[in-house]
Amino acid sequence: MNFRVYLFLSILFVLCIQYAEAQDKIDNFFKPSDTLNVKRQNRVIITEAALASATLIGLNQMWYADYPKSDFHFINDNDEWLQMDKVGHFYSAYHLGRFGAEALNWSGTSSKNQLIYGAGIGFAFLTAVEVLDGYSAEWGASSGDIIANAAGTALYVSQELLWKEQRITPKFSFHTTQYANQNPEKLGSSLNEQILKDYNGQTYWLSVNLHSFAKESKIPKWLNVAFGYGADGMLSGNNKNENFVSAKNPQKIRQIYLSFDVDLAKINTKSHFLKTVFSVFNTIKIPAPTLEYTANKGLKAHLIYF
Repeated sequence: MNFRVYLFLSILFVLCIQYAEAQDKIDNFFKPSDTLNVKRQNRVIITEAALASATLIGLNQMWYADYPKSDFHFINDNDEWLQMDKVGHFYSAYHLGRFGAEALNWSGTSSKNQLIYGAGIGFAFLTAVEVLDGYSAEWGASSGDIIANAAGTALYVSQELLWKEQRITPKFSFHTTQYANQNPEKLGSSLNEQILKDYNGQTYWLSVNLHSFAKESKIPKWLNVAFGYGADGMLSGNNKNENFVSAKNPQKIRQIYLSFDVDLAKINTKSHFLKTVFSVFNTIKIPAPTLEYTANKGLKAHLIYF
């Protein structure tokens, strides 16, 4: 064999071995511990506490500091944004709690502590944000937000207690709308802002895994049916401030959706790294054929909706 060819193949063989070893190390890192790993558990607790504290301090300095303070107070904003903001709180509390529980599972923490301390982190963090709102004269703590936070946490915990798996997963999708340009202060001036602020473009879903409810069937384990909720025609949270935005105010409408989805957590893989990646992206509803229902227009079919 030509020496250069032999040398090339030898180097390639060594690189393949090193790549496989690196892959194994990465995969072993993401593999949950079978028993309590104190170092991992401490790492999870310190990381979550640091991230939560840094986020709350950053919010206080970058957002609330520009507005006057007040005594702690509640407001009733339950009729604003056609409750899209409340559904957003529900979604956020669920997934923050899910990630908290999965992080503790990675460290080998008991199932009981995963539910108490892990799943509860979403509710605790979002409640702390409500406290900041409560001391701001511009806003106020919202009982509706707190109830939505509790409901999101309860959805995760109840499924773990009842089925020891997540059969119903809240998901999110977004598309840009015409309304953001009409009121960028409220709905966002950039795409990143609009994803967070433009409730017209947001859709929240409950994605139901079919196989989990019919385990003896031949339904693919990853196939879900998704029920969505959205709203359209909103230039602000209420009708009071919409006159200055558009001479012809849009009509606020609720939207109900039915679609297919994929449960990434049910995709069969032995790679713990991929399982982690799938877990993160399982927060997002995939584009798919969708039926939409509104009271004013009835049924409408979308070939692909996101």
